[in-house]
Amino acid sequence: MAYVVTEACIKCKYQDCVEVCPVDCFYEGENMLVIHPDECIDCGVCEPECPVEAIVPDTEPDIEKWAEINREYSEKWPNITKKGETPPDADEWKDKTGKAELFSPEPAKRWGGPPPIRARLERRPAGAGGWALSSFFSMNLRPSVL
Repeated sequence: MAYVVTEACIKCKYQDCVEVCPVDCFYEGENMLVIHPDECIDCGVCEPECPVEAIVPDTEPDIEKWAEINREYSEKWPNITKKGETPPDADEWKDKTGKAELFSPEPAKRWGGPPPIRARLERRPAGAGGWALSSFFSMNLRPSVL
């Protein structure tokens, strides 16, 4: 199981969830956040932090569409590890429903530096001595993000 960010986040993006995530599995788009399902450790600390209740377990009924959006865009958008500025009109959008049509596939605009370095734990070949931490750059970033 993993957690999923749903359409309730669109145009709100409060980011309180980012501050409590112990594994930094949130990724930021222009008008919402997503969770990388393979990085989420199912701890659930993010769920009660969301003021619009946009974060739900992937076991909820009819969540498949948003689970796929989270998977796809967590591979394309930059990782976010600290809370940024909440959109100035977030409070106007927080109680609105039916925001799916407002979803933007664009990454967050505030990211202007180099692509984030992601680290992963890899098993070394037999005889090479256990586990190694390796770094790699995300290859899915567009030049406008660089």
